[in-house]
Amino acid sequence: MTEEHEDQCYHCGLPIPRDVKHSVSIDGVRREMCCIGCMAVAQSIVESGLTEYYRHRDSLPASPREALPVELKELGLFDNLDFQRRFVREAEGGEKEADLILEGITCSACVWLNERHVMGLPGVRLVHINYATRRARVRWDEEKIKLSEILAAIQAIGYQAYPYDAERSEQVAQRERRSALWRLFVAGFGMMQVMMYALPAYIAGDGDMAPDIDQLLRWASLLLTLPVVFYSAAPFFRRALRDLRLRRLGMDVPVALGVGTAFTASCWATYSGTGEVYFDSVAMFVFFLLCGRFLEMLARQRAVRGVEELGKVIPAFAERFVVYPGQETERVAVSALNVNQYVRVKPGEVFPADGVIVEGVSSADESLLTGESRPIAKERGAAVIGGAINVSAPLVVRLERVGDSTRLAGMRQLMDRAASEKPGLVTLADRVAGWFVVTLLVLASGTGIYWWAYDSGQALWVFVSVLVVSCPCALSLATPAALTVATDHLARLGVLITRSHAIEALSRADHFVFDKTGTLSEGKMQITQVKVIDGVSRSDVVVLAASLEKASEHALAKAFFNEASRLGVAPRGADALGAVTGAGVTGWVDGIEYRLGRMSYVEDLVGKPAPAEWGMLLEEPGTIVVLGSVGRWIAAFCLDDRLREDAPAAIEWLQKHRVEVSIFSGDGSAAVRACGESLGIADARGEMSPEKKHDEVELLQKGGAIVAMTGDGVNDAPVLAKAHVSIAMGGGTDLARTQADIVLLGSSLRMLTEAVRLCRKTRRIIAQNLGWALAYNLVAIPLAMLGMVTPWMAGIGMSASSLLVVLNATRLQRKT
Repeated sequence: MTEEHEDQCYHCGLPIPRDVKHSVSIDGVRREMCCIGCMAVAQSIVESGLTEYYRHRDSLPASPREALPVELKELGLFDNLDFQRRFVREAEGGEKEADLILEGITCSACVWLNERHVMGLPGVRLVHINYATRRARVRWDEEKIKLSEILAAIQAIGYQAYPYDAERSEQVAQRERRSALWRLFVAGFGMMQVMMYALPAYIAGDGDMAPDIDQLLRWASLLLTLPVVFYSAAPFFRRALRDLRLRRLGMDVPVALGVGTAFTASCWATYSGTGEVYFDSVAMFVFFLLCGRFLEMLARQRAVRGVEELGKVIPAFAERFVVYPGQETERVAVSALNVNQYVRVKPGEVFPADGVIVEGVSSADESLLTGESRPIAKERGAAVIGGAINVSAPLVVRLERVGDSTRLAGMRQLMDRAASEKPGLVTLADRVAGWFVVTLLVLASGTGIYWWAYDSGQALWVFVSVLVVSCPCALSLATPAALTVATDHLARLGVLITRSHAIEALSRADHFVFDKTGTLSEGKMQITQVKVIDGVSRSDVVVLAASLEKASEHALAKAFFNEASRLGVAPRGADALGAVTGAGVTGWVDGIEYRLGRMSYVEDLVGKPAPAEWGMLLEEPGTIVVLGSVGRWIAAFCLDDRLREDAPAAIEWLQKHRVEVSIFSGDGSAAVRACGESLGIADARGEMSPEKKHDEVELLQKGGAIVAMTGDGVNDAPVLAKAHVSIAMGGGTDLARTQADIVLLGSSLRMLTEAVRLCRKTRRIIAQNLGWALAYNLVAIPLAMLGMVTPWMAGIGMSASSLLVVLNATRLQRKT
C-alpha cells in the first residue's frame, strides 16, 4: 500500500500519496494535486480565468475522484437528433435550448463557476442554473458549438451534466426530505434527553444540588448536544460561512451566531465549572427551527410540483400503426413518433401527442391541461391534446404535433420561464431582509453590551435570544410562498402563469379590454350572407376566398374552409400569398391577383368604389369581408359567430367588482356594437387596427388605468405586449400565447374570473404575511432585548413565524 502524508489535494481534499508530484499554479502559488485528473481540472479552471472559484467555494466537490472528461466520441451521443428529441427544443433565431441537471453543485460558487465557464464558450447564448434544483437552462448556436462540446466543457471543470429528468428531480427532493427528517430526529432525540438532565437543576434551584451531580449532568448534556449542533445544525453553519465568505449577510448568519455562541459559552461553563449552561435551549431551538424548516420544505415541494406533474402525464410508449389503413400495430417509444403517423389510443390511456381523430367516437378528460372537469366529446375530425385521457372507446389519431412542439410541451416551457423570473416584490423583500439582518446584528450586539454592564449573568442568553427570536425568514417567505402556491393552483384551474409579474398585475387591474372574435365569442365564424356579382357562383367565390386564406390561422379563414367543405369544393393553388395584419390577405390564383379583407383594403386594388347595394351589409350585426381583383369587385361576405355561453356572467362579475370593461376589435363596428349591447358594455369599438388598439390602451394607461388585455389572434400580439397584464385564450395562435403573461388553457371565460378572484386573494395573503412578519419582529425583538424571552422560546417564535407564513399561503390551494 502506498504511504500517504498529511498534505491534501487543493482541488478535491483527498490525501496526496507520497510518491505523487502533481501541482498547478493558482494565483501565483503552487498548489499540490493528488492525481492527474485533479491537475487537469484545476489547470482548466486556471486557463479559463476562473480561479476566483477557489476563493468563493465553501465545500469540496461531491466526487473527489479523478475528473478527466469523458472522450468526445462518447459524448457525441448527445448530438444525435433522435436522442435530443426529448429534451432539446428549437429557440429563437434557429438556436437550440435544453434543460440539464448538474451533478456536483454544492454551493453558489459552483453555480457561478459553471455559468461563467459555459458562457465563455463560443456559440453559447444563455446559461441559467437554479441552485435549489440543480437545473440548468442552456441555449446555443448549433453551427458554432455542439451539445457534446458543452457537456465536455462542464466535465473539464469537475462536474457532470445530463438531460433533465423529472423522476431524477423527484429523487433529489426525496433525498432532501430524508436528510431533513434525520436531522430533525437527531435534534428531537437530543432535545428530549438534554431536557431530562436539565429538569433536576430547574427543580432543585440554585445551590440545592450536589456540585458533582450538577457537573455530571452538564457533561452528559454536552455530549448529547454535540450531534445536535454538529449534525442537525450543520446546514446553518455551512450556509452562514458561505455567506460570510461571499461578503453578504444571509438569514442563517444570526442563527449560526446564536447557536454557536450559546453552545461555546455552555462548553466553557462546563469545562470551568462556573457560569450557566444553555444546552437545553440550544437543542430546543435547533429542533423547533428544523421543524419549521421541514414543514416549510414540504409545503414548498408540494407547491412546485405542477410542472413536474405535467411532465409525467405523457406515456413512455404508444401503439403505432405500421401502415394505415391497416390493422398491424407496433409498440414504440413516444420519442420515436413523427408527424402524420397514426396511433391507436385505448380507453383509459393517455394521448401521446397532439393530433386529430380519424376513426372512433369517445370523450377525453383534459382536466389536468385545461381545468375543465367534465369529459369532452370527441369524434372524427376533432382535435386531441397530448396528455389528455381517452375515456370511453378506442380511437385512431393522426399526429400533428409531437415532442416539444405539442401544446403540453409549450405549457411546460412557459411555466419554466415564469419560474426562472424573479418578481419585483420578491427582490424587494430579499433586499429588506438583508438590511434587516444587519440591523439585527447591531441591535443584538448593543443589547449584549448593555446587559453585560447591567447583569453579566443574563447577558449571554439575552444576546442569543435577540439573535434568534427575529425572523427575517418570514419577510423573505411572505411573497414567494404565496406566489408559488397561487401559480400551482391556477395551473390546476387551467390558467397558466407565464410571467413573474402576472399575479400581482392581474390582482390590481381595474380596466379589462377584450377582443371580440375568439375571445368574447366562440371564434367559430359562419358565413351568414353572400353577395356576388352577376355571372359568378357562390361556390366559385368561396373557393377563391379559401384559396387566399390557406396560410391564415384567423377564425375567418376557418369559416371559408368549412363553407367550402359543406359545398363539396376544395381550395385551389395560390401563389405569393401575403397578409396585412388587421386589413386582409392577398395572393395570385390562376395568374390573377386577388384581395380579401376590409372594404378599404380591397378598394385599393380594385380602383373603384364598391357596389352601392353592398353598403347595406355594413349595418348588419356581423363581420363584412369583400373579395376583388384589379378593376373588378367579385363578392361580399357577412360572417358572424355566437358569444361564449359564460361571457355575460364573466362581464357581469367584472363590472360588479368595480372593473371597467371595453371591447377593442377589428371586426365591423355594427357587429361590435351589437356584441357590446348584449353584454352591457358601453365602450365597444370596432374596425380597429392593431396600431389603433395599441394607442388606445396607451391612452388608458396614461389616464391612470391598470389595463388587462384579453385576445387570441396574431393581430392582438402588439396590444398584449403593451398592456400591464395580458391574457391569451388557449385556443388562439401560438404568437398570442407566447406574447401573453397569462394563458387560459380552456375555452371558458369563467377561468378568467376565477383567476382574478384568486390573484386578489393572493395579494391579500401577501399583505397578511408581510404584516404578520413585521408585527412579530416589532414585538418579539424588543421583548427579547428586555430579557423577557429565553433562547428556546425564541426558537419556537422564529419557527412559528416562518411556518405561519407558509401555512397562510397554502390557504390559496383551497377551492374558491
